[in-house]
Amino acid sequence: MNAFGMTFLLCLCVASLLRLWLSSRHMHYIKAHRDQLPSAFEGQISLDAHQRAADYTCAKARLGQASTLLEVVIALGLTFGGGLDLLNLCAAQVSEGMMQGLVLLLLTGLLMGLIELPFSWYSTFHIESRFGFNKMTPALFFKDLAKSLLLGIALGLPLASAILWLMEKMGSFWWFDAWLTWMGFNILMLALYPMWIAPLFNKFTPMDNPALKERIEALLHRCGFAVKGLMVMDGSIRSSHGNAYFTGFGKTKRIVFFDTLLERLKVEEVEAVLAHELGHFKCRHVVKRILLSFAASFFFLYLLGYVMDKPWFYSGLNVTTASTAMTLILFFLVTPHFTFLLQPLMSAYSRQHEFEADQYAAAHANPADLVNALTKLYNDNASTLTPDPLHSMFYDSHPPALIRIGKLQPNTPLS
Repeated sequence: MNAFGMTFLLCLCVASLLRLWLSSRHMHYIKAHRDQLPSAFEGQISLDAHQRAADYTCAKARLGQASTLLEVVIALGLTFGGGLDLLNLCAAQVSEGMMQGLVLLLLTGLLMGLIELPFSWYSTFHIESRFGFNKMTPALFFKDLAKSLLLGIALGLPLASAILWLMEKMGSFWWFDAWLTWMGFNILMLALYPMWIAPLFNKFTPMDNPALKERIEALLHRCGFAVKGLMVMDGSIRSSHGNAYFTGFGKTKRIVFFDTLLERLKVEEVEAVLAHELGHFKCRHVVKRILLSFAASFFFLYLLGYVMDKPWFYSGLNVTTASTAMTLILFFLVTPHFTFLLQPLMSAYSRQHEFEADQYAAAHANPADLVNALTKLYNDNASTLTPDPLHSMFYDSHPPALIRIGKLQPNTPLS
C-alpha cells in the first residue's frame, strides 16, 4: 500500500468516526432535552409532539449510523477487497472498449442500489410508518424504483458515454470539455424537470383556491416576480410531510405547493412561506448555488484529469486495471471522505441563505405569519426543536428552530 492508500484509509476512518460521534452526540442531546419543551413554543406545540419529534429524529439517526458503517464496508470492499476488479472482469466478459466501461458503471450503480435498497425500505415502511408519515404502498415503492432506474439509465448512460468518449479522445484537457458537457446537462435538466420528469412521479394540478391564488398573485406582483403557473402536487400519496418549492427557469418556472402543506396552513401563512421562497430568488441564492456547484465541478474534474494517468492512484486503492470508467468510479467513491470536513462550511453557507430569505419574507409579508407557518411545519414534520449544536453546525442546511424563530421574533425569549 502506497502513501495515497494510507491517506485514503486515514480520511475514511476520521470521516466515519466523526460522523458516528456527531450522530451519537445528537441523539444524547435530544434525549437530554426530550422532556422539556422550549418555552418559545409553549401553547403551540405539545410536549407529546416534542417527544415524538425527539424519538423520530433519533430513529433516523440510528439508521444513519448503520448507513455510515455500510459505506465504510462498501468503500473497503470495492477497493482493497477487490470488488471493482471483479466487476470489471464481469464487464469484460460481455463487452470491450468503451462499452466495457459503460457496463462497469452500470454494474457498480446497480450493486450500490441493491445494497442501499433495504435501508430505503426500512426508512419508508418502518420509521416513516411508525411515526405516521408514510402513505406509500409497496407497489408504489417499487413502481417509483423502476421509474427511477429507467430514468437513470435513459439520462445517465448518454451522459456517461459522452464523458468516457471525451476522456479517451480529447487529450490532456478532456476535463474542460467534460465540465462544459456537465454544465450543459444540468441546465438542460433544470428546464426538463418541471415539464417532463416530475410529472412521471406526481400529479400536478393548477391551484383552484381563488382566495389563496389571488393573494399569491398579489404578492408576486409586489415582488416583481413572474411564473408560468401555481401548481399543487399530490405529495399526500407518498407522505404526510409538507413543503413548497420553485422549479425550472425562464418559461418553465413554476411554484409548486404540496397538497399536505395547503391543508395545514392558513392563507396568510402560505403567503409568508411563499415570500420566503421568493427571497431565495430575489437574493439570487439559486444562481449562487448553481455557480458554486459549477465551480466545484470544475475543480474536481481538473483534479480527476490530474490523477487519471497516475499509477499510484490505482495501486494505492488496490485496483489492478486502469481505465476511464474505473477512474470515474474510484474518484467519486473516495472524494467524499477527503472533503467531509468541508461540510460545516457548506451548511453555514446554506443557513445564511435561509436567514436572508426569512428577512425578505419579513419585509414582504407578516413575520408573525411566517413564525406560525414554521411552527406548524416543525410540528407536522416532527422536526426536533433541540438539535445538538455541533451536529447542527456540521449538517443543518436550515437554522435550528429556536435561532430561526428568535431572529423573526427578537423579543421572544429562547430556552
